[in-house]
Order: sequence, then structure tokens, then C-alpha cells
Amino acid sequence: MLTELEQVLAATPPEASVADFRRVVVENNVLGKRTATTREHTVRKLKALYGLDPTIPVYRVMRRIWTDDAEGRPLLALLCAVARDPLLRASVDVVLDAPLGSEVTLAKLAETVRPSFSASTRDAIVSHLVSTWVMAGFLMGTTRKIRTSAHATPGTAAYALALGFMEGGRGSLLLSTSWSRLLDRSPDEVLALVQQAARYGWIEYRQAGDIMDIRVDGLFTETERAWCDGQPG
Repeated sequence: MLTELEQVLAATPPEASVADFRRVVVENNVLGKRTATTREHTVRKLKALYGLDPTIPVYRVMRRIWTDDAEGRPLLALLCAVARDPLLRASVDVVLDAPLGSEVTLAKLAETVRPSFSASTRDAIVSHLVSTWVMAGFLMGTTRKIRTSAHATPGTAAYALALGFMEGGRGSLLLSTSWSRLLDRSPDEVLALVQQAARYGWIEYRQAGDIMDIRVDGLFTETERAWCDGQPG
């Protein structure tokens, strides 16, 4: 869904609501879908994966970075989708644990899908998983899917830290969350991206000796920060 996401975000302002997205996709048919049914399905799928609602911090923070980090959009979209889609989230270890250059088989991905689904549904889920990981740059190949290294940017690093912050991570612990792991880089490389993100103004980074201070507060509204800290909104 990366191509569709790029198109609808290009056609809407950052403050666009779900109703705005529906109008752009269903009424204006910005994606060029043939039928109204297909357009409605696309809106539902995009909303399920990415939120498309500025009141949802996971989406809003991604959208804030999206505009200024075109290079990082495939990984930004992947991070957002993993945060929202439990089926995709269940496949993370299979992909990330695979050595670079090794094959990630459909059977291995299928093992992450609950057996209670019908065979046809399982096949559709696996197909979606494969296409998502390919689009994000973690897999490549036509017949055999080979593990490749995704392209992380300072913007994706800032977003990964923000997702970790929403889960309760603070300070240097943000460098070792499951979200930072999805940057697909060594700890030193992740730290370098974080330092660049600070220079771009997305986050704050300070270090004095062994003491490291990382703050992502600026990516959130006051209400969102209170929510992240477990306080009433």
C-alpha cells in the first residue's frame, strides 16, 4: 500500500481528516480505482494500516516527518504499519532474524499467521506480508525473497524513537527498543542517525561523558506527551 499512501498524502494537507481522505479516494478517485467498492476498500485498508487521522499520534508524528524525509518514506510507512497491524508485527522476527542474503520463505512467514484462519485467508495475509516487507526494503526478489538491508534515515530514526517513547521508553533506552531494531542498523549506526535527527531539529540529543540525554518531546503535543506519561489528557 506504499504507493497508494504516497499518493493520498500528496493530495491532502497534514491536518486532513478521515473524511478528507475518503473524499479524495472515493469521490475524487485520486488513485484511479475503477469501482466505488474498490475505492471504499482502499480507504478502509489505508486507515487500518496507517490511521489517517491527525488525532492518532502514531500517524500524526509519521506525517510530520514524512513531508521532509522523502528518502525515508518506505521505512516510515513500515514502522507505522507495524505499530498498527498485529499480523505484520508478528512477522517482524522472521524477517529481522534472517541473515542478509538468506531466503525468507513463504512457509516461514505463514508460520506467524494463526492457524484458525482459512487457507485462502492465510495465503492473502502472507501475500500482504511479503509485499509490505519488499516495499520497505527488507526483502527483494521475484520468486525467492532474499533478505536485504533496509534504508534508514535520520527521519526514520526520529520516528522509531517516537514510537518507543509512546511505549514508555525514555532517554538512552530509546536506542534499544523493538522500533529502533526495525531501523536495521548496528547500534553505532543507529546512534549516528539519531545525532543527525537532532541536527535536523526533530529530536534533542546531548551527551556528557557516559551520560546520554535523548528527548523526543518536540514531536508531540502537550496532550500527547501527557498521554505518553500516563497522565490524564
